[in-house]
Amino acid sequence: MSQLRFPGVHAEATPDRAAITMAGSGEQVTFGELDATANRLARTFASLGLEPGGHVAACMENRVEVLEVAWGAHYAGLHYTFISTRLTPEEAAFIIGDSGSKVVVLTPALGSRLMPSLAELVDDDVRFMWVGGPDEGGVEGADDLMALAAEQSGDPIPGATEGADMLYSSGTTGRPKGVQRPLSGEPLGTTAGLALLGEFLMGMSPDSVYLSPAPMYHAAPLKWSLESLALGASVVLMDRFEPEALLSAVETYGVTHAQFVPTMFVRLLKLPEEVRNRYDVSSLQALIHAAAPCPPDIKRAMMDWVGPIVNEYYAGTEGSGFCWASAEDWLSHPGTVGKPLIGVIHIVGPDGEELPVGEEGVVYFGDGPQFEYHNDPAKTAEAYHDRGWSTLGDIGRVDEDGFLYLTDRQSNMIISGGVNVYPQEAENVLASHPDVYDVAVIGVPNEDFGEEVKAVVHLMDGVEASDERAAELIAYCRERLADIKCPRSVDFTDELPRLPTGKLLKRLLKDKYWEGHGSRI
Repeated sequence: MSQLRFPGVHAEATPDRAAITMAGSGEQVTFGELDATANRLARTFASLGLEPGGHVAACMENRVEVLEVAWGAHYAGLHYTFISTRLTPEEAAFIIGDSGSKVVVLTPALGSRLMPSLAELVDDDVRFMWVGGPDEGGVEGADDLMALAAEQSGDPIPGATEGADMLYSSGTTGRPKGVQRPLSGEPLGTTAGLALLGEFLMGMSPDSVYLSPAPMYHAAPLKWSLESLALGASVVLMDRFEPEALLSAVETYGVTHAQFVPTMFVRLLKLPEEVRNRYDVSSLQALIHAAAPCPPDIKRAMMDWVGPIVNEYYAGTEGSGFCWASAEDWLSHPGTVGKPLIGVIHIVGPDGEELPVGEEGVVYFGDGPQFEYHNDPAKTAEAYHDRGWSTLGDIGRVDEDGFLYLTDRQSNMIISGGVNVYPQEAENVLASHPDVYDVAVIGVPNEDFGEEVKAVVHLMDGVEASDERAAELIAYCRERLADIKCPRSVDFTDELPRLPTGKLLKRLLKDKYWEGHGSRI
């Protein structure tokens, strides 16, 4: 039998080694404690009537209990869904109902906001549970999950089989869509896919320390944290991303591996140099990033700082394909998101036909895992080509060496005077301007051309917004890109609507400009 990878293996070998550490408080859970808690929670879920194949949902801020609950559901052979802490009760209720969850886990902070509205919006047979410290209070209408778990045995569960996450898209272009993977029915630790990628692509081992600064309700932070623990690495969890606190965590805990999103790179790089130099980050061995395109100048600046250890991957919650670009790959093919390790890439034109090397079109994966959007056959059908290939909705091209380059998302495309403009290029250029803290480029109404290109800019602290500043940014872009790709106007804002993962909610920006004009999004 191949090697099993899950916390119980490491609890048996090194029970007192740190499994989870909260970066801010230093609160720590050992592998022995994590495994015992996961077993107790799995037995508790069973006592609540959840059989293998059942479903549990949780809405929790970043804390050690997130990973304990996830492993408890995994040990019980359940599907588990983590809900964004930013959602309204109505949005959370949709996910609970759509997923078929019969148990919902909340923390006191989120329970006070979501209950009792949430309880009125879901089916009567849904059980609410809460987790939290003794000084946090409880949640009215919910039971204390850890108190129930304390009554259960922490011993391994005979014949336990693996559960699986069922995560929902972030809803950046519409209502969230759930991606449900079939359960394997295999013993715990059999299907640790990302653990193998971490081990063989980034050199992760039980001696590694993995830092996760992003919310656990998103796919990549949750999956990489779980798989790091499956591999035996220690996970350091931040309650939220803050640039200087991240550097402090790297130094304090000897972090060797971490996952970021490009927005985090930007904000780290825009720290004053004396602040960056205050912390020792020499323990870092490999970084990974995904979730959004990274401006090439930003990625080069990160490598100049931490060394050629910045790796990238392109994938989605759907799991239909996976591209990998090591630091060496990227340096020899700047701008690439890598070659496929899972699936075969096909670039498809507007007529549905496959395009030759070098031409831009919709990126599809073939020969990879199939997926479906839960309870949404229409959305599933939209994601598939008639040859069985599937897409995440991105535009890109492949070079002669087989490396993929992403241009933008289909939904972000601007059509100005019949010309297709992909705003990512202008965003990359403007993000490199020293006065720009954050930027979004969108299409807004134009009577003559249908749409025109606009930049919405968040300036660095101390930089004043003005017509002159706007003209300077437009000129800066036009020095580097064709006029048609550059903004014709610039608006300034105090903050752009981004998810904590760095994904930009462009539809929220567009809505303001398209109100009363109709919309093509």
